[in-house]
Amino acid sequence: MNDTPSDHFSAHVGQADFDVLVLKQSYSVPVLADFWAAWCGPCKVLMPLLAKIAQDYQGKFFLAKIDTDKEKELATRYAIRSLPTVKIFKQGQVVDEFMGAQPEPAIHALLARHIPRASDVLITQALAAQTQGDVPQALALLNRAVETDPDSDRPKLQLAQLLFESQRYDEGEKILQRLSIAGRSDPQTQALLARLEFVRLAAGSSAQQELENAIAANPNDHSARYALAARLMVTGDYEQALTHLLEIVRRDRKFRDDAARKAILVAFNILGGQNEIVIKYRKQLSLALN
Repeated sequence: MNDTPSDHFSAHVGQADFDVLVLKQSYSVPVLADFWAAWCGPCKVLMPLLAKIAQDYQGKFFLAKIDTDKEKELATRYAIRSLPTVKIFKQGQVVDEFMGAQPEPAIHALLARHIPRASDVLITQALAAQTQGDVPQALALLNRAVETDPDSDRPKLQLAQLLFESQRYDEGEKILQRLSIAGRSDPQTQALLARLEFVRLAAGSSAQQELENAIAANPNDHSARYALAARLMVTGDYEQALTHLLEIVRRDRKFRDDAARKAILVAFNILGGQNEIVIKYRKQLSLALN
């Protein structure tokens, strides 16, 4: 089979050097073990692509090419039943795999799960600074992470999250607008955008005490109750916010085109599906709707 020759980033590997070139080396960098055979058509497509990617990554992973016809013991050891099969080794163990010829973007996406990016170190430092209460330093580090790794959504999401927590919502929204299409559909992004809805609603409402007084005077003042729920959501009092939204659902489902129920679902998105408050109020919402 014709493929690129062995180099610093890839090699043909057999039983004799497997432990050194794959298992031992996987403690330093991820190793992609490509199990192939000369008679395998898709293998002829995949191997040159993997070799190209290995060159592009310049040592961030190592490509081990294993001829299953010659290395039957290795094929049996790793239960190779379909060709090509690529297994990713880290710390001496298989941590991921795929079968069949894959397009280049899919391989890059797979590698992204296992190869540390330059921005990851900066994000880790930023989170440590935030934990220590040094928000300006955390923001500076996250901005550097975004500049260092402009194609990655992770530093942008972390930066937007911290900007939102610092109540710098307009700046956070601008960062979210720079996300990829996939990043915009990320649950964290959706939660931040949902929070932004409540922030803007609360900003245009009366003071909290005034809203509470209005509700006390007229429990059917749904506009006041809805605005109060938004204020409570912004300040983190999620349970009280959901209590007011649920009360609107019970009293008037038609209020602003079912706005209270929709707001409850937005709140669920912010909190996450397994949150205890979400579990509690999801049941109550179901009862209110039936």
